[in-house]
Amino acid sequence: MGWVLIIVMAVLVFAGLWRFGRFDKVALQFLGAALLVAFAGYAWQGSPGLEGKPVPPPMREKLPETAFAEVRGGMLGEFDTAARWLTIADSYHRRGDTLNAAGVISSALREHPNNPDLWVGLGNALVIHADGLMTPSAELAFQRAAAIAPDHPGPKFFYGLALAQGGKFDEAEAIWRGILATAPPDVSWRPMIEERLMMLDQARAMGMVR
Repeated sequence: MGWVLIIVMAVLVFAGLWRFGRFDKVALQFLGAALLVAFAGYAWQGSPGLEGKPVPPPMREKLPETAFAEVRGGMLGEFDTAARWLTIADSYHRRGDTLNAAGVISSALREHPNNPDLWVGLGNALVIHADGLMTPSAELAFQRAAAIAPDHPGPKFFYGLALAQGGKFDEAEAIWRGILATAPPDVSWRPMIEERLMMLDQARAMGMVR
């Protein structure tokens, strides 16, 4: 079947050039020689006898649950509109599709542009897509979240978490301690921040973090 298609296409090309190209006899001889060379190359390198087979897309490496996904419910909530979109983005993250994870949240923001939780999620997704790098677009997403909800600890906390994932532990610690300095002693999310500060102190004591 492969040879039949190649021959039919060659005849059509030859006939079209002869009819509309107005080539002389010598030019047509060169054209014929070129087509014969193409046939020879196809016969040598190609596999005309094999059936066509679609090539599957490359497999993405599956990723573990992100730190954001593990703790966002305790800080941002689990049953609102943003949580549903962020859960979908989490599923893309676990499949290793970090680009579409960010794309899902971007789509949600077109419908809910003033939702701070979605902006936090976008910042986190962009950091993950950049392999832990705090890119300017991720920075802007966290800033947007903080501007919409200046009194909510979520944007600052997750901004610090993203910085820590990128190795900027001193900056993350400063942000977290700043949150605790003004947080009520009995607020539900306070242990979440205290735990990460304790883990950071332990890592420094063991020489794992400087």
